[in-house]
This record gives sequence, C-alpha cells and structure tokens, in this order.
Amino acid sequence: MRALILSDIHANLEALEAVIKDAQGSGGFDTIWSLGDLVGYGPDPKACIDRIREFDLVSVAGNHDHAAIGLIDANDFNAAAKTAAEWTADQLDSECRDFLAAMLFVEVQGPFTLVHGSLRDPIVEYLLDRNSALGTLALLETPYCLVGHSHIPFVCFEVEGEPEFNEFPEDKRVALNDNRKIINPGGVGQPRDRDPRPSYAIYDSVESNIERHRVTYDIAKTQKKMRSADLPSRLIDRLEHGL
Repeated sequence: MRALILSDIHANLEALEAVIKDAQGSGGFDTIWSLGDLVGYGPDPKACIDRIREFDLVSVAGNHDHAAIGLIDANDFNAAAKTAAEWTADQLDSECRDFLAAMLFVEVQGPFTLVHGSLRDPIVEYLLDRNSALGTLALLETPYCLVGHSHIPFVCFEVEGEPEFNEFPEDKRVALNDNRKIINPGGVGQPRDRDPRPSYAIYDSVESNIERHRVTYDIAKTQKKMRSADLPSRLIDRLEHGL
C-alpha cells in the first residue's frame, strides 16, 4: 500500500493538482492521508475539497477547517488569516461544510497516528520543539505520528526518550525502523520553509519507508485568483517566497 501524505493544502488548487500529478507519475498511490487545513488562505476551497474527495481519503481537521465553519473563532487569527477565513466561509456549500465538520481530530492508520497540530492540542499547538514533541510522544500509541500545521518538513526521532529534530531529506527514502518518529511532510498550498514548491510525502507499507518530494506549480495563476477574490496581499505575495 502506498499513501500520499498531504498537509496544509489551504485551498490552493494548482498546488494540489501538481502534487497529485507528480505522485501519480512516480509510482502512484492507493490512498490519501490529509493532515488538515484543506481550506483557508487560498482561492479554491470548494474545488480542493471536491478534488481530494475523488480519492480514497483519510483526513483530520485543522484549525482553518474549523474556522471556516464556525467551530473556532477566527478572531484569534491574525488580520489576513481572519479575512481569508471569513471569505472562505462564504464559498462553501452545505456538503463541504458537513464534510469539514465530520473530520476527526485524530485518525490511526496502521502504524501511524495522524493529527494536524499535536496530540496534546490537535488543531492549535505547533509541534516544533522539544517540549511540544515530548507532549505528543507521551500520548502516542503507535510507532509513528504524522503532523502538519507548521508547514515545515522534518523528521523527529525519539532517542532514549528524547526527541531529536532532523531534516526530512528530499527524494531520499527514510526507513521506518524501531525508533518512534514524528514526521511533518511540509505544506502543499503555502510552504513556509523558504521554498515555494509544494512538499508532500509517500509512505510505502511494503518497503516500510517514507519519502518526501517537491514539485513546481503555476504560482502566478493562484495569485491571480486570489487578487480577483480580493484576498489580502500578504497572503498573495508570500506564495512566491515560501514564507
């Protein structure tokens, strides 16, 4: 079984399509595991939901997913994110809203636990340091945990009870051995590691490894849609810088 692992699509249809095309042309996949934030920031929330639902899909909830349907208060977001959340809410039909509302905070797939932020705080906490990693490892009941939210790819190994953050290499297989791991595949729709290319991962259950890849897409096309929707310029400009 091969799982396409995506996070933080953020209503960026061009980025999503580029990832799907690349993954289909590089061995294919049997299922998609989405780590939250299908919507928010970008110009195509409904189209992205509809597209990803064409596949066998397991998807957990993200904070922007919940903000778009009123399950959390968008007033807690910065001004640009709040504006985008309010705009997104107006674009969703009842079917999309029901789909987002039905997503669980945590899903388990084989040896993986899937969550957007952390197991300690599934849609709010950013897992980026020792303290947040320890909090998730203390609650983790499977060998591996997949997280998103920060849009930063990494592999965090547990070594003698301590988390060690490492680079998640591009186009290189990472073996899934006995060490527990927390893995972030990076962001699809709004990368934040100073590389504007969408990042995704493939898990191969037969080979017992995971591999990260990046693709290019038509950033200008997405930006044009965002300008037409009058979305904040800060969100438009950052796409070309990976910030």
